[in-house]
Amino acid sequence: MKMELSEQQLQCKQDAASFTNQYIVPYAGLHDREERLHPEVIDSLKSSGYLGSMIPREYGGMGLDPISVGVLNEEIGRGCSSVRSLLTVHGMVAIAIQKFGSEDMRSYWLPRLASGEVIGAFGLSEPGVGSDAKSIETNAELDGEGYQLNGKKKWITMGQLADLFLIFAQVNDKPTAFLVERNNPGLKTQPINGMLGVKGSMLAELHLEHCYVGPDRMVGSPGIGVSMVALHCLDYGRYTVAWGCIGLGQACLDASLSYAGSRRQFGTLLQENQLIQKMLTEIIVDVRAARLLCYQSGYLKEVMDPDSIMETWTAKYYAADMVNKVAHRAVQIHGAKGCSAEYPVERFYRDARVNEIIEGTTQMHEMVIASYAASTHESVQEEAVLS
Repeated sequence: MKMELSEQQLQCKQDAASFTNQYIVPYAGLHDREERLHPEVIDSLKSSGYLGSMIPREYGGMGLDPISVGVLNEEIGRGCSSVRSLLTVHGMVAIAIQKFGSEDMRSYWLPRLASGEVIGAFGLSEPGVGSDAKSIETNAELDGEGYQLNGKKKWITMGQLADLFLIFAQVNDKPTAFLVERNNPGLKTQPINGMLGVKGSMLAELHLEHCYVGPDRMVGSPGIGVSMVALHCLDYGRYTVAWGCIGLGQACLDASLSYAGSRRQFGTLLQENQLIQKMLTEIIVDVRAARLLCYQSGYLKEVMDPDSIMETWTAKYYAADMVNKVAHRAVQIHGAKGCSAEYPVERFYRDARVNEIIEGTTQMHEMVIASYAASTHESVQEEAVLS
């Protein structure tokens, strides 16, 4: 089996790489220091059409195939993890509307999301609820034809910036998804600053107090908020985060090769030291291995294989673990300079750490992957006995 990008996918990767080098890399350090995305970067994303990469063409998007979406997130992630996080949560909102919204909802919101006129954010996590998504405490009570939403959401990526939030709330103990606009009465946002990494992702806490939404703002039907809507959104999120880890790993590799090829110690370049060569080799192999897992996940999505969801869990788990090891080696290769903000690997190291928490912690991935493998093994054994 030969695994390679098609001409169209390769062109997408090359275009995204050029875009990243020109419009994102120069601002990455600024995003980290100021803890916000620069308006020029957001404008460039809008004009490029990349905010609509995951949206079908009939709604004004690019309609990219899964692997093209992946390599786009890889390149954006190579430039700045915070910008990649915008693509992720914006896409999660678009995916929810596309798969579970009414035609009126799709026709109204998807073109606006595709153009960047509206920025989307994903509102699931709460101060007391993380991985246990079914236990969300935000409540939605029937009020006439619409609903009154009350509760709090926390760690909401792009919560300071977004115009449209996908909010999950309990309707008679049934998790349900709603669209809530920033200017909706009863919604207030509070910035969260001082995070360890991905500091430009503009996190916020959302406060919903008697926040009324009409019946046309429910995405899908009561009770499918977590089991269906969030499931598909988080699958997309894990997929793009995995690819973003590859981009960040590649950035660590590029920086390490550049430094080792210019820094002299004991009269020779670092790249000639065998221990440095060992670390560079480990970085190269780990990044390539993670990329292959993401290719496999993307291919299964493209052919709509149901195993794609578990393959994405696997890819994200490995990629998040990989990028932390890679960033550690990159800092080690740079020595004391790797601990200085003058060199990007210091930021890479902090950004890498976040990836083992977002879109499901490493431990949640271990539980899901192992449980699935065990159940699959039991099914195979039962079939063998019956046959």
